[in-house]
Amino acid sequence: MRVSKLRIVLGIAFSMQVILAAAQKNTLDYFLDQALDNSPLLKDFQNQQLSLSLDSQLIGAALKPQVNGNSTNLYAPIINGYGYDEAITNGQQLSALVVVSKSFLSNKAVAAQVANLQLQSLITRNNGKITEQDLKKAIIDQYIVVYGEQLELDYNSHINELLKREDSILKKLTQDNVYKQTDYLSFTVTRQQQLLTTSQLQVQHTFDYSGLNYLAGILDTTVQLLADPHLELRANPDFSSSVFNRQFVLDSLKLINDKALLDLNYRPKIDAFADAGYNSSLAYLPYKNFGTSIGINLSIPIYDGRQRRLQYSKLAIQERTRVNKRDFFIRQHDQQVMQLLQQLRATENFIEQIDKQITYTETLITVNERLLATGDIRLTDFILALNNYFTARNMVTQNYVSRLKIVNQINYWTK
Repeated sequence: MRVSKLRIVLGIAFSMQVILAAAQKNTLDYFLDQALDNSPLLKDFQNQQLSLSLDSQLIGAALKPQVNGNSTNLYAPIINGYGYDEAITNGQQLSALVVVSKSFLSNKAVAAQVANLQLQSLITRNNGKITEQDLKKAIIDQYIVVYGEQLELDYNSHINELLKREDSILKKLTQDNVYKQTDYLSFTVTRQQQLLTTSQLQVQHTFDYSGLNYLAGILDTTVQLLADPHLELRANPDFSSSVFNRQFVLDSLKLINDKALLDLNYRPKIDAFADAGYNSSLAYLPYKNFGTSIGINLSIPIYDGRQRRLQYSKLAIQERTRVNKRDFFIRQHDQQVMQLLQQLRATENFIEQIDKQITYTETLITVNERLLATGDIRLTDFILALNNYFTARNMVTQNYVSRLKIVNQINYWTK
């Protein structure tokens, strides 16, 4: 008895959870936030920026004096007259030195290296923005697909209720010989086909909802209602302010900085060093071989076999390539936006026309239902009206989904 009561209580609790889960609506912002938080690629771009900031600090650290401890311990024996020349090796050597060295770079050289890292950081950040935009577009597209299927399931449920109601009426009228048995069977086939379509759509809806969770990195197998995304068409900004154009601008700045870094390679370089400690061949008064030394290394480029000019030519080729890609991308961008806007207007006009057709079709079905109850309409005509209604409702949903997808594409290109 207690077990039965426990099962009842658990059953009621489970039913309440199902009802609450079904009543809850997930929004588009929820999936976008989850996708941005879970994306490993976006985290990778963030880590790359952190790494580049450390590289900038490394430049400053490398300019500070570098202190190293060096020790050399050498013994070159001569056995039976065979061995290294003592004039070279001194036979043996013992040294323990503390060496301080420092590289001297001009302010321009340091600024060029720092600017190079800053540009790499900006390029990485912009790549992250483009990746974020791509991810958002993919999430919104999948959300629209799932939401469209949800709308189809909603109106299919309405249609199934309508057919169920009409089935009970037609069954009685057929039994009263108002309609032929074959007519009723035709209606039954239509109803069964609609139920199969609904079942197939339910399976597809569950699969696509799982795909939405997969894209957003959400570990969940439940299917919940989705809120209307309410996508609005953004104002079309100037292309120069977009992340796509910024990528070309940063590439141009990178090439200019690469030229500056190339020029720095042909400037004189100075390194200073100093050491102190013990350095002895142990040949004469080794206890007095404590000392110190200082020095300067100077490197002056004189001739490199025209490598500098060839490097200039390579940079010029890269700049021409960049300009060609930018100009072609702008033409494609403008053409794409114009086509999408044209497609959007056509879709919206078509939706208005279908809405009018649905209004007429619903009115026709309402009238036919009354005639059906009295047997004053042929059942084939009623089935035809139902099929026209199904088709019109399906076209509305498909075109509404198409409109949302077009808006998403336009917003992607104009963000």
